[in-house]
Amino acid sequence: MARLNEYEVEERLERLQDWSVVDDEIVRTYTLASFPAALDFVQEVGSIAENLNHHPRIVIDYKNVTLAATTHDENGLTEKDFQLAEACDAI
Repeated sequence: MARLNEYEVEERLERLQDWSVVDDEIVRTYTLASFPAALDFVQEVGSIAENLNHHPRIVIDYKNVTLAATTHDENGLTEKDFQLAEACDAI
């Protein structure tokens, strides 16, 4: 997949809720009800990521889960990152 330009990134960000761009990654922090709920969420994200063959950086901090996605092969953001974000938001 080709790297998206700045305009394309902004356009796709408008379709997402609570995601932002930080250092060529799209990033979002989810707050779950409890630590076990955060772990369950991460399991679902892992399954989605494996199916998409696109794996985000995941940080678990108690009941907060931060996801960050970028396409390393393209050295920036691609459509694949936004597909992953939309799938995670749908959980």
